[in-house]
Amino acid sequence: MRKGDKLFVRIDYRNKDKEFGSNDFEEHIDYLKKVAKERYFIGGGFENEKGGMIIFKANDIKKAKEIAENDPIIKRGLYTYKIYEWNLALLSEKTEEY
Repeated sequence: MRKGDKLFVRIDYRNKDKEFGSNDFEEHIDYLKKVAKERYFIGGGFENEKGGMIIFKANDIKKAKEIAENDPIIKRGLYTYKIYEWNLALLSEKTEEY
């Protein structure tokens, strides 16, 4: 990662009107692992809220939305999302020590 890299932040919100099936979460994680092999990617769920956040690298907003829309939990309407373009301005040099 370098200052000036184009990153995208995806915030996921649980749709309380939809029920999870037995494989929905596993398919979501499998999809995200596949995406993570192709690009810079970090993500996780919120401890105090139903939802999560993903930060990832993409060429543009169109590609970022394509990645989001192909996630099984988004496709099935289990979660909605908002996506933000984020310009990396500051990066710690010692990320492994924290």
